[in-house]
Amino acid sequence: MRTTTNPFDDDKLREECAIFGIYGTPDAAAHLALGLHALQHRGQEGTGIVTYDERDDQFHAHRDNGHVGDVFGDPSVMAQLVGDSGIGHNRYSTSGDTMRRNVQPLFGDLEFGGLAVAHNGNLTNAIAVREDLVRRGSIFQSTTDTEVILHLMATMRGSVVDRLIATLRQVEGAYSLVCLTRKKLIGVRDPMGVRPLVLGKLGSSYILASETVGLDIIGADKVRDVSPGEVIVIDEQGLHSYFPFDSAPSKLCIFEFIYFSRPDSVIEGSSVYEARKRIGMELARENPVDVDLVVPIPDSGVPSAIGYAEESGFPFEYGIIRNHYVGRTFIEPTDEIRHLGVKLKHNANRAMLEGKRVVLVDDSIVRGTTSRKIVEMVRAAGATEVHMRIASPPTTHSCFYGVDTPERSKLLAAQHTIEEMRHLIGCDSLDFLTMDGLYRAMGLEGRNNEMPQYCDACFSGEYPIRLKDHEDVSGVQRQLSLLRDAS
Repeated sequence: MRTTTNPFDDDKLREECAIFGIYGTPDAAAHLALGLHALQHRGQEGTGIVTYDERDDQFHAHRDNGHVGDVFGDPSVMAQLVGDSGIGHNRYSTSGDTMRRNVQPLFGDLEFGGLAVAHNGNLTNAIAVREDLVRRGSIFQSTTDTEVILHLMATMRGSVVDRLIATLRQVEGAYSLVCLTRKKLIGVRDPMGVRPLVLGKLGSSYILASETVGLDIIGADKVRDVSPGEVIVIDEQGLHSYFPFDSAPSKLCIFEFIYFSRPDSVIEGSSVYEARKRIGMELARENPVDVDLVVPIPDSGVPSAIGYAEESGFPFEYGIIRNHYVGRTFIEPTDEIRHLGVKLKHNANRAMLEGKRVVLVDDSIVRGTTSRKIVEMVRAAGATEVHMRIASPPTTHSCFYGVDTPERSKLLAAQHTIEEMRHLIGCDSLDFLTMDGLYRAMGLEGRNNEMPQYCDACFSGEYPIRLKDHEDVSGVQRQLSLLRDAS
């Protein structure tokens, strides 16, 4: 049975991973578990921790499917993860137990000793590299693209840092990495910085995390963002920074500000919450509508709806209430039950909606299935008009940089005009934020079409990093298969 933390095909794009690392602190595993808990939103299907204990010169690991609280809630599990340094990973996937072998961090015994690796992103030439490695005798134990890093490093010579840099020169794609050896914690961000990575400090201990909320939960201070193309090496001598790759224009994923990151995170100096409010204000300027209420589709639509209400002057109300206690799917849903599934997460607040003209604000539309059910639910609660405003441009292209995205044929905006989408969803009007409006909300004059300041490929189709494994239709299918399960 397929299992998911988003019952009955929740209609959102999903980040693939969160990463976290800490060096030189007693009870590293407890800090890792807390950090991963704060980053749970980035990966909800599997989680893992690897620690190193110099007292017994051993690595200790535990990985499993499930939420952080489920996997690491057993004190006997945590008691085995001894050591003063470690790395952790949360993974989002789309299947169940067959994917346990893909839960990270991955670990290998190499010539220089043990190496654990955790990865957020996607290597866009992983198929080609993997096939070459298999021809040369490599035996893969997982279907994740991350494993090619371990195999490539095994073929290199030199120090662990030299091997890692030489390996990354052979791969392409978007990645933030944390690696653990007996003596070092290493963090790397790809040359365009598509996926985020921050450096923090707790006392004398250094921390690497996907977002600042991972630092907040353990009381650590943010030192700075890891720069695009930077390799950070932390050992008993302190922190060392290297820039071994050719410089490239920064292309942070703009969807981090729209949806992926937690609103209380700060990315490259910008508050995610404030950015989402500005996006909502820009949406109201571009797409006004005469209504009685501004209603967010919770939770991701809330900050943008607040901004929309503030700019439009219409009152903000919680016309839809979210159930935060939805767990994993407990039944195999029939078509009838699947149709009702949206009510597991959302319920209309009839007292607010009845007799009112409503504008619903959401962050994005992917397949449109949930949007249609929510519009039906709001109408059934007595709303006289239901309008929708989307706090991003239409999602017309798949992401190949570490986001679980439907094939383009299943993206509603790739197949239909806005008017056709409005008709399919069933709302009275539908409008999206423009690309220029999105960039204005990020503090820029608009989108520089010759040199966009962010990766916005899911809206524009302009992929800043070569898609070697996607040069034909069969390549796309093979890569998507690799991200899930080769079988």
